[in-house]
Amino acid sequence: MWRNLLSLHQLSQRTISTASRRQVENKVPEMQKLFQEDNGIPVHLKGGVKDALLYRLTMGMSVFGVAYVLYKLVDISMPKKQN
Repeated sequence: MWRNLLSLHQLSQRTISTASRRQVENKVPEMQKLFQEDNGIPVHLKGGVKDALLYRLTMGMSVFGVAYVLYKLVDISMPKKQN
């Protein structure tokens, strides 16, 4: 049991470190150029196909949600026939 506890202690010390294992290149200047470019595209669509798909999915879900809420409001407001 003590070996397991000791190995867990060593594992926790190894995983939490401030040293960088690999250097990642900074992509912020490239993204700033892309998003600040004046090409007539709205900023929420400048990310490409992924942004366009997310936008359309969000709009579709919003329209569906509003339609469903309106349907339920009409359904609730109509009295049911009693048998």
